[in-house]
Amino acid sequence: MQYLLMIYINEAEAAKIPPERMQTMLPAYATYTDDMKKAGVWIAGDRLRPTSAATTVRMRDDKTQVLDGPYADTKEAFGGYYKIEAPDLDAAISWAARCPAANHGVVEVRPIWEMQTA
Repeated sequence: MQYLLMIYINEAEAAKIPPERMQTMLPAYATYTDDMKKAGVWIAGDRLRPTSAATTVRMRDDKTQVLDGPYADTKEAFGGYYKIEAPDLDAAISWAARCPAANHGVVEVRPIWEMQTA
């Protein structure tokens, strides 16, 4: 089954991290990603730009509304993801717990509901 590991961070706190500390954090993500690839569970994953770069689109009365910024105003923002293949939820949770973001943010595990095409 496929799962999305969604990484949520506090952008205000993350912005305060000194560059030298950030440089020590990045290798942990590289190692984590390599471990997932070696285990054959990694499908995809990326960091997202900050919510200040987000654009929200919605349709109302057949008109497109485009707004600068994120959909929700929250303390923790969606900052990146890993899409994995795992045999069950327990295995996906195990991978989420190993994610470096779990130490300073939140990793939400959500099963993917694959779309059926005609």
